[in-house]
Amino acid sequence: MAQLNRRTFVASSVGVVAGTVAGRGLSALAGTAAEEPTFRTKLLKSMIGNPDEATLKSLKDAGFDGIESNQRHAPVEEAEAARKLAESLGLRIHSVLYGWANFNTDSVAADIESVAKSLETAAAYGADALLLVPCRIGGMTMPKPWEFDIEFDETTGHVAKVVSGDNAPYRDYIEAHNHAIDTSTEAVKKLIPAAEKTKVIIALENVWNNLWVQPAIFAHFVKSFDHPMVKAYYDIGNHVKYAPPQEWLRALGKEIVKLHVKDFLLNQDGHDGKFVHPRDGSVNWPEVRNEIEKIGYNGFMTIEDGGLSLEEFSRRLDLIIAGK
Repeated sequence: MAQLNRRTFVASSVGVVAGTVAGRGLSALAGTAAEEPTFRTKLLKSMIGNPDEATLKSLKDAGFDGIESNQRHAPVEEAEAARKLAESLGLRIHSVLYGWANFNTDSVAADIESVAKSLETAAAYGADALLLVPCRIGGMTMPKPWEFDIEFDETTGHVAKVVSGDNAPYRDYIEAHNHAIDTSTEAVKKLIPAAEKTKVIIALENVWNNLWVQPAIFAHFVKSFDHPMVKAYYDIGNHVKYAPPQEWLRALGKEIVKLHVKDFLLNQDGHDGKFVHPRDGSVNWPEVRNEIEKIGYNGFMTIEDGGLSLEEFSRRLDLIIAGK
């Protein structure tokens, strides 16, 4: 057994982001050049949205490098045209947001077919990854985020315990979790041939779906496929209530092919909280940047947020990328 100690999904369209500058964190601009950290890893800036002409031009003007398309079933011809337009502007449609699947329900066959179709769309966009959340569970008694103390079988990935002490109250949760592991594993394996054909990586993301809520067990799930076309899409702000982002980054390491950027503000007692704009929450961004450097991640950081101008989101990403 492996034991873990404790330390919504918010999709946005860049076409509607607007707003005012939230000031926290921008004071980090101060400092001398000698104090500025240097990094070998190269990070690129992106937003989520529909890669139409107006959106792409707005992103280019705001200093972004690319976009993650939220049009998961765009016709191939339309996706190819968007790719050409993006490339003409010096941008890249680097990934496609599929989002939720239901691999633990009776709709699994239909969802596998739907994801396979999205892989074709992603290839036409020129994207190299498809964000996929395998499934979700809920409706039963579950531990609070700070109560989790998970033990799992390193061979099967099955959860044995979720808290210290008596696990009887969480029997239904453990059963649902293990069912989700088995059915999601089977479904993703069935999609690997489509990923190989399209040359688009299935990038598994873990959101507030009550599954794989600690770094080691999610990393184990991703690594269990042992395949270059199945990797991780890590969202820096999604699981702050379970463990600091640095722990997730260390556990996932080279499995990470894409990063989402948002922030989460924990309550004063360190329990629960709310999503906030990047650099307004509890994420220690300099430590996150250092950990990104340590694992050797090069690639896109895509903001999954709205409510600020593109220019402001771009500035905040610049600060994060600079390690401030």
